[in-house]
Amino acid sequence: MTFELQHTDNASDARAGKISTAHGTIETPIFMPVGTCGSVKGVHFEELRQQVKAQIILGNTYHLYLRPGLDILRKAGGLHGFNGWERPILTDSGGFQVFSLTGIRKLREEGCEFRSHIDGSKHIFTPENVMDTERIIGADIMMALDECPPGQSDYAYAKKSLGLTQRWLDRCIKRFEETEPLYGYGQSLFPIVQGCTYKDLRRDAAKHVADKGADGNAIGGLAVGEPTEVMYEMIEVVNEILPKDKPRYLMGVGTPQNILEAIERGVDMFDCVMPTRNGRNGMLFTYQGTMNMRNKKWEYDFTPIDENGCDVERIYTKAYLHHLFKAQELLALQIASIHNLAFYLRLVGDARRHIMQGDFVEWKRSVIEQLGKRV
Repeated sequence: MTFELQHTDNASDARAGKISTAHGTIETPIFMPVGTCGSVKGVHFEELRQQVKAQIILGNTYHLYLRPGLDILRKAGGLHGFNGWERPILTDSGGFQVFSLTGIRKLREEGCEFRSHIDGSKHIFTPENVMDTERIIGADIMMALDECPPGQSDYAYAKKSLGLTQRWLDRCIKRFEETEPLYGYGQSLFPIVQGCTYKDLRRDAAKHVADKGADGNAIGGLAVGEPTEVMYEMIEVVNEILPKDKPRYLMGVGTPQNILEAIERGVDMFDCVMPTRNGRNGMLFTYQGTMNMRNKKWEYDFTPIDENGCDVERIYTKAYLHHLFKAQELLALQIASIHNLAFYLRLVGDARRHIMQGDFVEWKRSVIEQLGKRV
């Protein structure tokens, strides 16, 4: 994997770049749709390509490890061969599940022991076997195993957790360097900066990660309960240290406003379940603000969902989508998911264009307040 920094905004730390992988190039800033089990919920790959314009998607190591399982993935030639997505894929490490499945897991130095949410069977993730698992999945970008502490963790717990994450990272790198890709193309490993909301811990974590010289770096453990302004402050602290010639990935964030604020602070890559999850619950994101399509106000609105959007957004009307949600038709979930993903990709694409034009900050200020309003 290579990263070309193409332009940096004069009035901020916003950047435009290009990531090149074995499965294609990715223009940054970029939003990556989440495909937890090897699919983006409710959206065909053809729609991801043609309507959403997705350049890269995510897979979840925890879920793919449990189902369909490593034997099937290996025999299929990895996730690309299994699901037919020919563009780049990034896999997380299962670290966030370590955080979210607190009731059925145990942390120790060796790794994380957990019980499957499917059948209750016991498993353990170690830095070594997670690297092996991500090799079998065959993602272009692999994430290191980490612990994601709650946003309100006290300093003592956050420091202890960071120490574990850093020791795990060293073991991940060792295993990554000891093994080879399985399917004839290169893979990259991204370390993850943790440290909760404590500046000194974040700085230590960023220095530890930067010294590894990885192809790219991630910022984790944000948008997990801390105030939004604190999240932005942590991004600034970390990005002062992470190398400028490598892509920076902010994990699991977030709203359109969050994304623009993070781009201004030098972040290149994003993912979040919000576009599809909120879409399935009737919420659409637009430049005019958010729309709840279950509301009666859309019942007689025969204008397109978005006149400037993709084919799906121009063909279907707000009244029709409102009807589909009221009738509990599955098509409602599909249309809303496509719309929201297309909007997120359009948002980062517009951000990239304005970075290249040199007026990103002015453009961002003109749209960001409206993005958070309810229509």
